[in-house]
Amino acid sequence: MSRAKHVLLFDSDCPMCTFQSRLLGWLDWFHLVEMIPLKDPRTEAIAPGITREDLLEAIHCVTPDGTIYRGARAIRFLGVRIPLLLPVGLFLWLPGVIWVAEKIYAWVSRNRHLLSKLFGCKGACTILPEKKES
Repeated sequence: MSRAKHVLLFDSDCPMCTFQSRLLGWLDWFHLVEMIPLKDPRTEAIAPGITREDLLEAIHCVTPDGTIYRGARAIRFLGVRIPLLLPVGLFLWLPGVIWVAEKIYAWVSRNRHLLSKLFGCKGACTILPEKKES
């Protein structure tokens, strides 16, 4: 399957994940990333071999050549490609930082539904509307 854009797979049933994917969409000035919810039937073709459980545990970024980045590594990968995220992307390349970021990401992922409630992410998605493709 050949694509021109990177694809970010996210859980659209999670308010925090939806908010973050919309934020990334607004920051992606050059339209390098296509945000696809896990419910989309294309998910299986885009990420064959990745279990539903793995997809629910972390965002996955699939490059046009089929390389897959998961969780904090997906953020690092996109961080050096989306101009406003460049400081985050470069920070995640510092020695040892990705290891810590993966531990934090895993904790947030395990607690994302509770954190969504605590931070009120459910309503935040209405504050940041989905970006219209131009």
